[in-house]
Amino acid sequence: MSLNSSLDSHAPEVAILRVSGLRCAGCVRSLENQLKEQPGVDAAAVNLVTGTAVVTYSPAETTPVAIVESLNQGRFQATLAEANALLELPPSSEETSLPRLAIALVLLVLSSVGHGIDLLPGHWPMLEAMIWHWGLATIALVLPGWEILREGMRGLIQRRPNMNTLVALGALGAYLTSTVAWLWPALGWECFFDEPVMILGFILLGRSLEQRVRQQAQRDLRSLLALQPKQALWQPSLTATDRWPIPVSRIQVGDWLWVEAGEPFPADGTIVTGETLVDESMLTGESLPVAKGVGASVLAGSRNVGAAVTLRVERCGRASFLGQILDLVVQAQNRKAPVQQRADVVAGYFGYGVLALAAATALFWSAIAPHFFPDLTHSTPLLPLKLALSVLVMACPCALGLATPIALLVGTSHAAAKGLIIRGGDVLEHSQQLDTIVFDKTGTLTTGELAVAEINLYGHHSSEEVLYLLASLERESRHPLAVAIQKAWVATGQTTELATVTEVETALGLGISGWIEGHHYQAGRLSWLREQGVDCPSVAVATHVALACDRQLIAVVRFRDRLRPEAVSTVQALQAQGYAIHVLTGDTAEAALQLLEPLGLPPTHLHTDLQPQQKLTLIEGWQAQGKTVAMVGDGMNDAPALTAAQVGISLGTGTEVAIEAADIILTRNHLEDVLAVLSLSRATFRKIQQNLLWAVAYNIVGLPLAAGVGLPLWGLSLTPGIAAACMAVSSIAVVLNSLSLRRAN
Repeated sequence: MSLNSSLDSHAPEVAILRVSGLRCAGCVRSLENQLKEQPGVDAAAVNLVTGTAVVTYSPAETTPVAIVESLNQGRFQATLAEANALLELPPSSEETSLPRLAIALVLLVLSSVGHGIDLLPGHWPMLEAMIWHWGLATIALVLPGWEILREGMRGLIQRRPNMNTLVALGALGAYLTSTVAWLWPALGWECFFDEPVMILGFILLGRSLEQRVRQQAQRDLRSLLALQPKQALWQPSLTATDRWPIPVSRIQVGDWLWVEAGEPFPADGTIVTGETLVDESMLTGESLPVAKGVGASVLAGSRNVGAAVTLRVERCGRASFLGQILDLVVQAQNRKAPVQQRADVVAGYFGYGVLALAAATALFWSAIAPHFFPDLTHSTPLLPLKLALSVLVMACPCALGLATPIALLVGTSHAAAKGLIIRGGDVLEHSQQLDTIVFDKTGTLTTGELAVAEINLYGHHSSEEVLYLLASLERESRHPLAVAIQKAWVATGQTTELATVTEVETALGLGISGWIEGHHYQAGRLSWLREQGVDCPSVAVATHVALACDRQLIAVVRFRDRLRPEAVSTVQALQAQGYAIHVLTGDTAEAALQLLEPLGLPPTHLHTDLQPQQKLTLIEGWQAQGKTVAMVGDGMNDAPALTAAQVGISLGTGTEVAIEAADIILTRNHLEDVLAVLSLSRATFRKIQQNLLWAVAYNIVGLPLAAGVGLPLWGLSLTPGIAAACMAVSSIAVVLNSLSLRRAN
């Protein structure tokens, strides 16, 4: 199975970049704008949590290397994900290191000593000396705070203020004002060197704790990465006995790999020597190991639990099944929900708004407040400055920027670990609005494991000849009917090579035609053959394939199918949740009604004798009535309907085209996973809403308090240090709330 395809070499391509220097939603907005301004870049989406950028570009106009080189000339630094290696999580930020955490704690302890020196027993002249407080503040700014100051001032100079800009202005403002007050005591200003130390201490502590919690949020994604071994045993030829360990990133298609018992398979491939048992539970959900021998296919990430085998590599790195899952998970985190796009727009201008509010606060308390609250302003000369600094460090665009991506990271990673691939935040948002769910029948509600039940002959050909001709025509198809025909041909025990078919033409969802040994054969539905001028009996036939030679009907092959064991319970559970359920099928009404009767659906919700275009028309008709539709399918003829529906859901065993068209992929091929993915989508979107509500409420309440609204009312004000602590707590609260998603079923 392939999750990605490129049918046109000139079509847009996708590059994934790892980016450092992202601090808040303002950074995200700035970086996206920089990327979109580059020639050849069609779209860009940046994720604050994972530090990644997914860039869609035109290969005729630019290259990923050129994009990275252009980006690295500015404030952000980027690297390109290796094309032949599975995605890895970005390296841990330096803020997660123990030394950085220790520095933050030391700064907070020392600044607290400065505030509570009167509570210490004895006399501490050194701690009371102003030179000590000045030195501590200077060291805090020059050493652990230097990166914040540098990035913050660079953002200000480039007219792209970010969270570091606000923190830098707050810390520098407090430091410089205190320095002036210390050097010129005649001014009568107070010194508050402890404030910049507390600001930096709380910011560093908050970032360290936040990053550590983010790593916890990535645990499900790490469990997927852990399926991929770091090394593989490479052998130079099929019969060679010498083997060398090589990095997985160096594996190439066509290599021979020796896979020991107990080791995971490092790539997708075919077993060429040996027999073994393969544990595919992490990828397919199948709990029991599957016996596989020569010629059997295995997937990267599945585990060899039997005996050692030799594997011929068919797909590796990001092209493998596991690699494509990881690619989709990372890209999903960069596909934004409309609600996040609105939040990012707000956050992009947030820095400007906070700077304006800080200036307005200083102006109000220095020029206007003295006329209304003279006692407050005369007793504290630096009150306007302190409140303005509190506004700067109180503001938290970080919480606003984290609200959606952190919940999306936890939700999509947790879903991926369960075999549920959700392509992005936009899919989550659309999933909340669904009221109609439409199922394809064959291979979706049914097992799709069709078997030939009966062959009705209308000419001189035998049943074996009919199967031989049909198997030749359908050799390249993976449609359930074609697979059933091929299995029936193999079961005859015939060793004759299948015929060469020329001038093959396919009518999607209807049939196939081609020339075999000078005769023109057509295979498909009886109704289609009639349209082609073949004389066919007008009888009600269940699932079937009719075969004609030179426009003469020679056989009708009937098939039997059965409902999936979980089909009835899944449909009934969805109905209980209030969804309207419809079933689409190309089968005749008689055959479909008999098979689908256990579902208990009204006859008007079973739509039969449909061609792919008719399925699409039905979907569009319901949407025109104002319904929000999800389509669940697995076949090539489902692709148009999957694309048209607001949410397309494909089973993992579906065709490549169906999977490419889907918004949600159920890799384990369990129908009840429709319930699971809708439930997890609802839970994730609720967390996004909660996070955004918290971030907005925090700023609505916190900023006025920092600006001094509580002073005349309750005598309440926030120092810059306390404001910094509040900012750190707000970000951590968003991350912790999102982390609770990992407990979802």
